[in-house]
Amino acid sequence: MRGVGRVEDSGPGRHWRFLRIAFDDRGIPSHYGYAIGAAAWESLMIANLKNLLIGFSADDKKPSSAVPYGLGLAREAQAHATLQAVSCELPVSHSIFSNFGSGLIREENVNRMLAAEAACNAARQDAAAQGVPCTAQAVQRPFPDAVSTFGVHARVHGLVILDSRPDRLSLERAMTEEVLFNCGRPVVVVPEDRTEFRLDRVMVAWDRSAQATRALNDALPFLAAARTVNVVSIAEDAKGDALPGAEIALHLSRHGVKAEMLALKAGVDGALGTLREQAHAHRTDLIVMGAFVHSWWRQVTLGGVTQAFLAEPPAPLFLAH
Repeated sequence: MRGVGRVEDSGPGRHWRFLRIAFDDRGIPSHYGYAIGAAAWESLMIANLKNLLIGFSADDKKPSSAVPYGLGLAREAQAHATLQAVSCELPVSHSIFSNFGSGLIREENVNRMLAAEAACNAARQDAAAQGVPCTAQAVQRPFPDAVSTFGVHARVHGLVILDSRPDRLSLERAMTEEVLFNCGRPVVVVPEDRTEFRLDRVMVAWDRSAQATRALNDALPFLAAARTVNVVSIAEDAKGDALPGAEIALHLSRHGVKAEMLALKAGVDGALGTLREQAHAHRTDLIVMGAFVHSWWRQVTLGGVTQAFLAEPPAPLFLAH
């Protein structure tokens, strides 16, 4: 049997919505989703986001995508933006370098700080032009101190926006991991080619894990404001429920989220490849996913899918741990 079912769900003070269920030839539900009335969509905005932190490397020759993206987000949410240009101070060791060499390093540090201050001024002007209230500051510290200092600031903000960089040893990657694993704040990682904040199409990578649950619930204001939300559940093999993700459907609907639940099997390239295909197929504006870690030689490192997405994200990533 193949068909589509509909179950209405409404109540006092709520907009109408319905559950759409598609059945395969065996009568097993394979695809379903919630829809919300047009009047509800028009009234939605990004709620409960009051302040966000936009961090970028002042030493990076590449232009920051996080700054214009974050300012666009702050404008839509009517939130305050804190911009922090981070510069890594080069160490000077008198036992290794001559006075001449030490002087060159000090001069380079001064130039880096001047560049950071100039970047702050430019970002402050962009924020003013968009009507976004902001605080901009330039910070220069040795690499470890720069990362930990940024983490201290992240703890007093609702959301952190950072640039994506493929290098695992980059400052941006270190700040991302610091915020995720030591600060308890969600992070949006912005690819190099995404400077405009858009929230038409959102994809959630759902696997029932604690990390995915945290990410989904932290992202609820974004999901509620999006036009369409695809919740993608990928099975590595044929085992498991016929419809993974069913337990989250009602939770999302109570928050007025328009969600399409997709239960897929992993392709030739595994879950990573399938998620990329779905992101490109649906022209996704934001991917919500949990940040996974695994222990290796007593060092905490990012899991494979998280690491691969951070290196080459198909869309801005909303990450939480």
